[in-house]
Amino acid sequence: MLFIEYPKCSTCQKAKKWLNAHDITYTDRNIAEANPSYDELKQWYDKSGLPLKKFFNTSGQVYKNMQLKEKLPAMSEEDQLKLLATNGMLVKRPLLVDDEMVFVGFREAEWEEKLQ
Repeated sequence: MLFIEYPKCSTCQKAKKWLNAHDITYTDRNIAEANPSYDELKQWYDKSGLPLKKFFNTSGQVYKNMQLKEKLPAMSEEDQLKLLATNGMLVKRPLLVDDEMVFVGFREAEWEEKLQ
């Protein structure tokens, strides 16, 4: 599994603690140092079945400063994915990815149900 996080994010810290407590093996990746590429994001989005908006960190400063709440509805999915690939701080985290599943954000009940 690939665990994509921002180490200073408290939700990411909780998710990592949960993974460790459940002996789930993962590869750690700092989203600020290694932003997901367009191709990765496209693949994860397609696999997730989630609306693309769920991949945006809507509470982040970059999202707010760019006024994306107003701009995203007018953008194509391809343009939104390209935008996400430009800055890791735009991407909702943590992301947990394996061959079959993509988790966006940490919802303990969901992880408990699908990873146990």
